[in-house]
Amino acid sequence: MANVAFLGLGVMGYPMARHLKNGGHTVTVYNRTTAKARKWAEENGGTYKETPAEAADGQDFVFCCVGNDDDLRSVTIAEGGAFGAMKKGAIFVDNTTASAEVARELGAAAKEAGFEFLDAPVSGGQAGAENGALTVMVGGDEAVFEKARPVIDCYAKMVGLMGPTGAGQLTKMVNQTCIAGLVQGLAEGIHFAKSAGLDIEKVVSVISKGAAGSWQMENRWKTMDADEYNHGFAVDWMRKDLHIVLEEARRNGSRMPVTALVDQFYGDVQKMGGGRYDTSSLLARLERS
Repeated sequence: MANVAFLGLGVMGYPMARHLKNGGHTVTVYNRTTAKARKWAEENGGTYKETPAEAADGQDFVFCCVGNDDDLRSVTIAEGGAFGAMKKGAIFVDNTTASAEVARELGAAAKEAGFEFLDAPVSGGQAGAENGALTVMVGGDEAVFEKARPVIDCYAKMVGLMGPTGAGQLTKMVNQTCIAGLVQGLAEGIHFAKSAGLDIEKVVSVISKGAAGSWQMENRWKTMDADEYNHGFAVDWMRKDLHIVLEEARRNGSRMPVTALVDQFYGDVQKMGGGRYDTSSLLARLERS
């Protein structure tokens, strides 16, 4: 069992840290709002610290799940950040969905300081985090990955090494790209079926067993049909992720016309006041515009 720190106790990090504790590891947590870290420690029997550096000091593994590149830099390389306290040979596992550029930057900083870094964004949303059933896409050195994998397994159902540092973030970009197009297609399909007077339940019961079937269809069609959009990954977060995708696409020359269009559609949902709706709310845009 390892000594572990977890930085960032949002809707994902809070349960992920709990799964690490339940896996038998000694867990110290940090959160920007100290009261939340204190609450986690009281509920789960761990300890909390008031700075990332204090949380990371002496730990075998330091996990992190924060909002974006700037948040990530603030808890790692800024004053009081974890990187200034990491012990030699320790492993920093970043579960934030961020850019491949910042992953490479932090990977280089870690190597220079004598510890290891893995970019390891996750997919599965809040439900996956709560249930310890996330998919984890990892970039980094294979030997480091093998050391970290048994610990990552505490909150994951699938863990894969995708390539060198940055490859985990790039894979997450592929993941978000596929989801964006898929959800728009599902929204249009349900909208069309309703406009045509079809029984949505009957339609889905048939087409979900064929080539059109997907996780989104199986898990979201009922709530979409009921005009309920409080069941998962928020539009605000998705737009942040799609901006990362489109920035990377500009760098590598990828053509992403559908992704760019769906990003605009999510912008429309935000203008409707739906920034905290889940990503299936693309249907709301069609039916309320």
